[in-house]
Amino acid sequence: MSQLSGGPFDLSGRTAVVTGAGRGLGQGVALGLAQAGADLILVGLPGSQDDTAKLIVDLGREAQVVDLDMSDHDSVARVGVEISGSRQIDILVSNAGIIEREDTVDLTPESWNRVLDINLSGLFFLTQAIGRPMVERGNGKIVSIASLLAFQGGIRVISYAASKHGVAGITKALANEWGGSGVQVNAIAPGYMATDNTSALREDPGRSKAILDRIPAGRWGTPEDVAGAAVFLCSPAADYVNGHVLVVDGGWMAR
Repeated sequence: MSQLSGGPFDLSGRTAVVTGAGRGLGQGVALGLAQAGADLILVGLPGSQDDTAKLIVDLGREAQVVDLDMSDHDSVARVGVEISGSRQIDILVSNAGIIEREDTVDLTPESWNRVLDINLSGLFFLTQAIGRPMVERGNGKIVSIASLLAFQGGIRVISYAASKHGVAGITKALANEWGGSGVQVNAIAPGYMATDNTSALREDPGRSKAILDRIPAGRWGTPEDVAGAAVFLCSPAADYVNGHVLVVDGGWMAR
């Protein structure tokens, strides 16, 4: 992807699709891309993206909202083709995901499938649909939101860990397959972030202290921390970064 006149991090003239942008990390990433100059297509459950769309418009960028249940794979593939057919998509950031906490001995097939259907299969089928035109024309940026649990096992979140290991695997496999066509495929592995997904941990004094004691930065991460990494990976500055899972964790993995 060629560098624009505004500099290596300028996304002016680009259109980005972001899933799960209604709050938390997804909203932070969408706003970060808009601040860098991109127009946004926000994909998620009905009514969940409207506030983010208003914030993007306030930044002077275009924002389109597309309703989609990421667990409905036929709809994911169809909507992905429709989005790509309506305009050139330069960037895809797949953030939508869920987590369910329970003892593995009690895990039901329904719970397992809910997490994998959204976090892994839905992500893949949307990436396939939107990535196909990128490969055909020879440029594009794809960034998936993984997790530290792409490297670790976690506690009582086996389906989430499996899904995020899978996201890392998809990232590397697609980088191998699509890198030669000018499409960079990477992922971000956020550390412990102050979002809804970590509310149970942050509300547990013992767990919260243990986590913060291990993080060299001494704090929970924020959506803005992830947004900066996303802008980098979606920009011309990252044209030679491919198949990488970028850890944004305040130093957790270094300790």
